[in-house]
Order: sequence, then C-alpha cells, then structure tokens
Amino acid sequence: MKRITRLTIQAALWLFIGTIIWLNQDANIEILHENFVVLLFQIMLLSVLIYYAAPNLLFKKKHVHFAVFSMVLIGISVWILSLLFHMPLEEAQPIGRPEMGPPPRPEMKKPPTHYLLHTLILAITYVLALSVEVYNYLKQKEKETIKAQNINLQNELKLLKSQINPHFLFNSLNNIYTLAGIDSGKTQKSIIHLSDMLRYVLYECDQETVPLKKEIEYIENYLKLFALKSSKTYPISSNYNITNNSATIAPMLLIPFIENALKHSNIDDINNAFINIKINTDEKTLDFEVENSKPKKVITKDKVGGIGLENVKKRLSILYPEKHQLEVNNNETTFKVTLHLNLV
Repeated sequence: MKRITRLTIQAALWLFIGTIIWLNQDANIEILHENFVVLLFQIMLLSVLIYYAAPNLLFKKKHVHFAVFSMVLIGISVWILSLLFHMPLEEAQPIGRPEMGPPPRPEMKKPPTHYLLHTLILAITYVLALSVEVYNYLKQKEKETIKAQNINLQNELKLLKSQINPHFLFNSLNNIYTLAGIDSGKTQKSIIHLSDMLRYVLYECDQETVPLKKEIEYIENYLKLFALKSSKTYPISSNYNITNNSATIAPMLLIPFIENALKHSNIDDINNAFINIKINTDEKTLDFEVENSKPKKVITKDKVGGIGLENVKKRLSILYPEKHQLEVNNNETTFKVTLHLNLV
C-alpha cells in the first residue's frame, strides 16, 4: 500500500511537470522532442533519488556524499542534454541529382540561457522530489518512534504493576501474622478481607481501567485489614463524594498514597496522629486527597519496603499524560498529597 502511494505521488509529480512543459511548448516538433527528453531525464533523476540516493546516502546520514552525488548527477544530466540538443540533425539527401537552390542556413546555436533553464528545471524537480521523500521518511520514523515508545511504556507499566501486587501481599500477610498470635476471631475477618482484595488484584487489575467503586472497595478493605491489627480505633477518616457512577480509573493507582500515609504517619504508635482521605468526582474529573500527620521522630516498624511515590508518578506519566496534576506538600507536621485527574 505504501509503495502504491509513493508511485502515485511520483506519477502525479511527473504529470504535473509534463503538463507545465506541454503548456509552454511551441508548435515546433523539435521543441516538443526536446521537452520530452527533458521529462525522461526528470523521471530518471527521480528514480535514482528515490531508490538509491535517498535510502542509501541521505537517510543513512551520509550528507556530504549525498550532496556531492546529487550535484554530479544533475551536472551529468545537464551535460548530456546539452550534447543532445546541440548536436545537429542531418537531413536526408535525396538520391540522384541534388536540388538546385540556396545553401542551407547555418544552424543557430542555442543561447546559454536555454541550458540554464534545463538545469533549473532539473534542479527544481530534484528538490521537490527530495522534499517529498524526506517528509515521508520523517513521518515513518515518527510512527516507528511512537510505536517503540508505546511498547517501552507498556513494558514499564507492567513492571510497575508487578511491583505493586507482591508488595500488597507481603504487607497483608504480615498483618495477618501479627493478628494470629493475638485474636483468632480477627484473624478470620482479616482472611476474608484479604480474599476480597486478592480477588480484585488477581482477576480485575489486568484491565487498563476498573470502575472507581471497585477501587474504593479495595481501599476500604485495605483500611479494615489494617484496623484489625489493634483493638483501638484508628483516627482515619474517609469521605467519598462520587457523582459519576460510571467513572473508571487505572487499577491500584490510589492505594500507594494511602499505604504511604499509613506507614509514615505511624498512626498505630502516636496518639495524636491522623489520616484524612477524600475522593470527589464529577462527570469529567476526579480529585483525590490524602493527608497524614508526621511524627517528630520517624519510627518505621514495617520491614517490607514500600514501592514509593516514584512508582505512582511513573504510572501517572504513562497512563494520564498531560491529564493529571499531582501536588505533594511536605511540612514539619503534615504530609499531604493532592491528585487531580481528567477522566476523559
């Protein structure tokens, strides 16, 4: 298909040039013959350019070789044309007695401007064809670059998602292990929450997007599983104002922010700690906010390292390019993350 398109463009270009020559030719058959020969040389130049010079020299970044080759090619073409048109055609003499009459008039040499015109026509043809070839080449390279970038982004996205799932499982099992020695009843509840979360991670997170309500259910199960670690009530508030029930979001996109808040607020060790979670949507956007208190002295009890905010930032840049705004406010007493997403 691409080859047919290129040949069509070439044929249209030749037809255009031939038409210009035809409209400017005189009735003299010699001029018509000359214009036809020039057109043949133009076709030859285009063929050499398209099938040899451009792919083997220009597009392989041999620019000097290409420039020299082009000038030599045009120069030889003009030189051959000048020889052809300067060579007089011998008239056939009749057999027998030559006719009496005045001697033939000496052939007039064509002025230099005539050959300059041929040179100009060939050069313009070459430049126009070169412009078309360069444009097509750049468009093709752009498509190949975009395709390669998409493949790399998809591979990176799969890697980032693969980092989330094992980490979630390690943390959940760690919580259940803690409960097993404290309260068997809570252990059973935690296993139920864990099974719901595993079902979501294993069977629904393979999709590019999931319903927002499913993501919120996952967040709630995660918080419930965390709350079972202790008999005290954790100061965690969550407020969901969902006006768009059909809203979808990339799976496991918000949970790293909440996990980060649970980890770094040390909410199970500090009495005045807090975590506030808000999710608001309308028909086109989603606003997510999580804020947590910060202890003066960081006491990290989680032996399993988090995937960090860098993972989420990379996923956002891949999944929502130019469709998200992420703000991180880190001061002495609080840490706040605000995320705005365009869902359409």
